[in-house]
Amino acid sequence: MDNNEFFVSINDVAKRLSVPAHTLRYWEKQFPTAIRPITGAGGRRYYRAETIERLNVIRDLLYKNGLTIAGVKKLIHDGNLPNAATEFQPTTNTINVAQPAPIGNANGINDAIDTALDLLKTAKQILTNQ
Repeated sequence: MDNNEFFVSINDVAKRLSVPAHTLRYWEKQFPTAIRPITGAGGRRYYRAETIERLNVIRDLLYKNGLTIAGVKKLIHDGNLPNAATEFQPTTNTINVAQPAPIGNANGINDAIDTALDLLKTAKQILTNQ
């Protein structure tokens, strides 16, 4: 990106990232703390260089690393969104049935429930496809 280029239009960003402009608008709604374009006259969106870098990371996490919107939201919420130079290394989420999450840890319980539901959905697919 050129140093003289302070703000970039949504169409130019969409071309650079090879995603449609409507996808960028959708990501703005999904990740409001990470993506905040400047709006100009007539509500036109303009992006700063650091916002474009975050969009690039989000695109890679979703399309190349296979994360879900919820997974990227969790990274942003936890402050673990990698920068463009960092290679993302996903962690393996496992449930230890013998030791459930502590009662005071609502996020841990919700994560365990979500993982258990995913496992049940996968098991159902396997059983119904036989």
